[in-house]
Amino acid sequence: MGKIVFATNNAHKLKEIRGIAKGKLEVLSLSDIGSHDEIEENGSTLEENALIKARFIKDKYGYDCFADDTGLEVEALNNAPGIYSARYAGEHCSPQDNVEKLIGEMKGKSNRKARFRTAIALLYAGGQHLFEGEITGRIIEETRGSAGFGYDPLFQPDGYDKTFAELGEELKNKISHRAIAMNKLADFLLSNAK
Repeated sequence: MGKIVFATNNAHKLKEIRGIAKGKLEVLSLSDIGSHDEIEENGSTLEENALIKARFIKDKYGYDCFADDTGLEVEALNNAPGIYSARYAGEHCSPQDNVEKLIGEMKGKSNRKARFRTAIALLYAGGQHLFEGEITGRIIEETRGSAGFGYDPLFQPDGYDKTFAELGEELKNKISHRAIAMNKLADFLLSNAK
């Protein structure tokens, strides 16, 4: 089984990715390689931010690695919060602050359409690759469920009557934006293993 570094400090994302990659790849975290760097994400797209993180780790530590950036795009808010999803309510906000801000911004809006998008940048064997995943759904009016993280209690994927936070990790890890992008990454790595 191959090893690869996932350039993140987000324990929730790491757990989710390891669940998705289980049996396919051994995913190392930044702390596993001794990296405690704050990597500034100053790109203007999800793809740019993912590449900035992957490039930093590759250049400094030499590992093949991948990084992701994920955004929630709400149609009625001109696709906000988008690349600012993690800091929607301000620079040092909590996930709960972000959820509350989104609830406030959506008050009185009839168009509830939204999508989660993930971009993964992979630096591997001297090449650079991008993988995307997307899931459409809607923003409900109040939080439901206790699983997941971030905006999961507000996002109800199309075709389901439950939010990401109600579906449970196992199902979410099969259908989510991150799962779609991660499975593309895993398929690529397995078919191009050194």
